[in-house]
Amino acid sequence: MRTMLPVLMLVLLTCGCQRFTVRTQNRVALDGPVDTRITDLSPVSPIAGPVRAVVVEAGTAGRVAVIDVDGVVLNTPFVGPMSVGENPVALFREKLLAAEADPCVRAVVLRINSHGGGVAACTAMRRDLERFKARTGRPVIACLLDTATGGAYHLASAADQIVAGSTTVTGGIGVVLNLFNLQDLMAQFNVIPQPIKAGERVDIGSSARPLKPEEKQLLQAMADEFHGEQIADIRKSRPQIKPDDVSFDGRIFTASQARARGLVDQIGDMDTALQLTAQLGCAAGPGARPEVVLYRRNNDPAHSVYAVTANIPLQGAGLLPNLPGLDRTKLPSFLSMWQPELTMEKLGGK
Repeated sequence: MRTMLPVLMLVLLTCGCQRFTVRTQNRVALDGPVDTRITDLSPVSPIAGPVRAVVVEAGTAGRVAVIDVDGVVLNTPFVGPMSVGENPVALFREKLLAAEADPCVRAVVLRINSHGGGVAACTAMRRDLERFKARTGRPVIACLLDTATGGAYHLASAADQIVAGSTTVTGGIGVVLNLFNLQDLMAQFNVIPQPIKAGERVDIGSSARPLKPEEKQLLQAMADEFHGEQIADIRKSRPQIKPDDVSFDGRIFTASQARARGLVDQIGDMDTALQLTAQLGCAAGPGARPEVVLYRRNNDPAHSVYAVTANIPLQGAGLLPNLPGLDRTKLPSFLSMWQPELTMEKLGGK
């Protein structure tokens, strides 16, 4: 029986809610006690211990740490059955602390490939980066890969310099709160809300009824305040942006457009960022190659500067339709992200 348990678990995970038949010989024999403990076999797990430095490129011009930010940034753990990943906010801080404690690290490359995420999450990560720079005095170069928009750019702007790829999409500086009115849809299924509430606006933003004009004003004021804080942070870090620039209305830019507006400093790739970091942090001449490390857990290998830690929740993938606003177990959040697809926040488990 003990040898059958892993097979049965695999069948259950594979079949999900589909019907399947398990045939036995009508006799079950237990050879000793059954071990019911659950072992975490996900690729990324806190069980794997703290992050450690993994050398992905050898060099002679000092050590540079690459700290990666990938995917939708939300302050939530991406763990559980059929899920892969960790809380990106917590992991980011852990990697910063590891780089700070490593006396060999002379500089940091902040590698970003993200549409953005929660306003609070991205702001918390930016504050951690600012404190890291203040404590260590080590230069930080942000390298923008495919996409670095919204809160991801807000984070990148705290770096000393920003390098963007020639095909990078960046900008998207704004705040959005996705709310949906499902009153008519619910009525088709004879679903009639009967809330008991104390406080007239305690259910503000509910999908069970339309948003009142005064409620929209309240939420708009919050979005404007969050947006204003973002703009102030970015202008403080990027004073070269013109006061009348249109970069803050949420539009996206190519790398060349972003450079013309002062949003980025150079157009280049990871090698460009690493060489620049070596010059600033390691006092190395042009063409010098630093030793490059990423911070990984024991069960999360890295073999190049582009290694990505899986951070995707897979619950319910392919089983249920992904309809905006339908899943009320996932609360809406103020987001700072380029979001052409309304359900993109589902990628972050929201």
